[in-house]
Amino acid sequence: MLKTFLIGIKDLRLAFRDRAALILMLAAPFVLTLGLGLVTGRFSGNNNSGLSDIPVIIVNLDNDQMGDALTDVFTSEELADLMEPVLGSDPEAARQLIDEDQAAAVVIIPKGFTRSIIPQENNFATPSDPVKIEVYANPSRRTSAGIVKSIVDEFLSRVEEGRVSGSVSIFQLMLSGRITPGQAQAAGIAMTEQLQTNTTDSDLAIKLNSSTAAGEEVDFDILAYLAPGMALMFLMYTVSYGGRSILAEKTQGTLPRLLVSPTSSSQILGGKVFGIFLTGAAQMLILIGASSLFFQLKWGDPIGVIVLVLAAVFGATGWGMFITALARTPAQVASIGTAVMLIFGILGGSFISLDQMPPAIQTFSRITPNSWALDGFTTLGLGGTLTNLSTPIAALLAMGISLFLVSVALFGKKNLVQK
Repeated sequence: MLKTFLIGIKDLRLAFRDRAALILMLAAPFVLTLGLGLVTGRFSGNNNSGLSDIPVIIVNLDNDQMGDALTDVFTSEELADLMEPVLGSDPEAARQLIDEDQAAAVVIIPKGFTRSIIPQENNFATPSDPVKIEVYANPSRRTSAGIVKSIVDEFLSRVEEGRVSGSVSIFQLMLSGRITPGQAQAAGIAMTEQLQTNTTDSDLAIKLNSSTAAGEEVDFDILAYLAPGMALMFLMYTVSYGGRSILAEKTQGTLPRLLVSPTSSSQILGGKVFGIFLTGAAQMLILIGASSLFFQLKWGDPIGVIVLVLAAVFGATGWGMFITALARTPAQVASIGTAVMLIFGILGGSFISLDQMPPAIQTFSRITPNSWALDGFTTLGLGGTLTNLSTPIAALLAMGISLFLVSVALFGKKNLVQK
């Protein structure tokens, strides 16, 4: 065990003496994080998650209680930071603006929407079907358009719930003789007024949840997503660099010489793997410390951050060993490692949010440690703790163990430590 530890420490020192490796391990992700922070406005006072001032057009052809209620939801104070609503009157002109990418979506409230919800006289038992609201979405702004649609869906679910329960209540009152058919219309109007109040009341209105379970205010920093994304992408370079050093030492005859000493092949390989793990962990922790110091970035629960970093490095190290086991020369490891670093960076969400990718790509991205680790860092950035990281941590550990087992089998066939 001591020999394995000493070999790992030796490889860690060698990695941090290589200036070219240090540039790619530390300088490159730090500079890219700085650049992306400038592009997103993080250093100009615009510190948000990118979901703000979503342009939406409201065309209210109903001009009645329920149509006005939905309009009030989009123009409410609770959604002022999220939505940038514009009132329109021409559906076709509004759709044209969407086609020209001038807004995320248009919400068209058709004429008769309120009348289809209010129970009509002598027709309480069989209320008419509500007139459907149209959400004309911009396909190039799927995330923003999806938020608009979610708000409309939430509003309609509240309306439908109130409509059905109100109609049933009035019908039962008529059957029991407590009200007459003539009084039912007044009851329906009162029900509609209550429904309108419920759908626009400040306690029930749709709004952003910006607090943790403990009630603390959460202000998500966009760098809490960008910084770990860059660090995780270059982590794949670090683990492939460690694998390349294994094959380089085999070619140079360093590994076989170790067998002259009373050191087993498993101790040698274990020490090499431990060195890669230590180097990756050191890289991640240095980047976290530097971003906290220079960018004032709050990563979240310290214990959760440390455990997640170790799990992410473990999963990435598994990929590094798998690449090394497949390659025959150090040059192959370098080429494959660079390609995997870029592919995993894209698939894992380091450049593009996974929410903007097709479902098939989102599913396929789960083979990368980047995707699982970014889920964890985002959770921490939103106020989560270690208890909320069970899924990404378990996935990363399972990934690392599986890849290690496969790599050991491949290394056995290659007889790695024999010249």
